[in-house]
Amino acid sequence: MRTSVLSLLSCAVLASQALAHSMMTVPRGRGNLEWFGTCASGFGCHGPCESKRALSPILNDPTYPIQTIRRGDTLTIHWQRFNHPGGFVRLAMVPFEESDDWAAFNSASYSKFSCYESNCGPDDVNDSYFGPMNGPGDGLCSTSFTVPQDLPDGKVTLQWIWYGGGVYYGQPESGFGEYYTCTDYVVQGGQEQLPRGSMGEQKIWQGGDASNPGTDVCKYWSSNRIGDCSFGDQKPANPRPDDLLSQSLEPCSRSGSFVGKAAEFDSRGGVMRKKRWGRGIRSDAYVNAKINQTGTPLDG
Repeated sequence: MRTSVLSLLSCAVLASQALAHSMMTVPRGRGNLEWFGTCASGFGCHGPCESKRALSPILNDPTYPIQTIRRGDTLTIHWQRFNHPGGFVRLAMVPFEESDDWAAFNSASYSKFSCYESNCGPDDVNDSYFGPMNGPGDGLCSTSFTVPQDLPDGKVTLQWIWYGGGVYYGQPESGFGEYYTCTDYVVQGGQEQLPRGSMGEQKIWQGGDASNPGTDVCKYWSSNRIGDCSFGDQKPANPRPDDLLSQSLEPCSRSGSFVGKAAEFDSRGGVMRKKRWGRGIRSDAYVNAKINQTGTPLDG
């Protein structure tokens, strides 16, 4: 039975690459069975990882390629653009034992924020059918992440979040919900270990994307803050296999696109108005561009 479950998990990881709106692709994520490896808040997968710690392949799959890293190492993290523009990526790492806890990732001593299209973009920059620089393109995107010095030797978990993405099912004004992927490593040695909490909270920002090269801002939809498009604890009420739109609570909003930094780096404080919209309560999500008080609208 265990072998069959592991086989299903392997198939789910492969299927997820075709079905996902976005996910971390290198290193390999934990995967899941319910959503073919994807973890989309709109589908009802609310993180912080796509599967619980107890189901992680690092514990359950003897063929899992365990990756050993060191404190201070610089990792390169990849994700495919999957034909979707815009938004932000946040990376955070915590001890494996804390990886079921949102609070642990949100208060991690070190976190890295970048644009989703940090070094990738549409295949044809002149294709404006869905708006400027919003065309299809499935290239690899990436950013770097430094293993924090206050992590002890042992298993650790890296969380990847995509939020603020746009052009939901070909609708240029519509924004996606949040997407989550986690991968597990083993820390062994490296720089001298510092006491937990002694680093404070170091948040690193990397701006500039396909639409805003050479700048410190990103194009995004709906919100520049994690949690605003998480859909709380909701799931789609009546998903139907013949209706893809019924299978998700998305879009988060139909506000069009904006330009700005992640809320943690927004000098205007990231002030948003709370709003109810669509098929459920969106925490601080937006109905239209007039509501956003931090970003600069791209499309009126």
